[in-house]
Amino acid sequence: MPDLIPFKRMNKEFIREIFYYENHYLDFFATLRPEVQKKFNYTLQLIATIDRIPEKYFKYMINSSGIYEIRVEVGSNIYRVFSFFDKGNLIILVNGFQKKTQKTPQKELELAEHLKKQYYNEQKNKK
Repeated sequence: MPDLIPFKRMNKEFIREIFYYENHYLDFFATLRPEVQKKFNYTLQLIATIDRIPEKYFKYMINSSGIYEIRVEVGSNIYRVFSFFDKGNLIILVNGFQKKTQKTPQKELELAEHLKKQYYNEQKNKK
């Protein structure tokens, strides 16, 4: 299995580290139009560099085991990437999707929960 891939550092001081778990986020990112990719990069920079992240960009998923959604809107299109914390200020990005309805697809949240569990099992086995 591939290791975590670090988020590319921009010209700001990081207070949180962001990693991509396997290639889930990167595969999703590669499918996006350039203006959406730019907005995701901006949003990830905010998450990595500001102390209090507005809920507009980063929201806790109620009824989850600690899953957060990173939120990006470009025009009328809405995109989400699920993530979770490890070791306090380390944010792990997992699956992303384009949101087409008001309600978050249960299948996507279940995938994020599965990937989080898989990640922690791998971390435990590395020790």
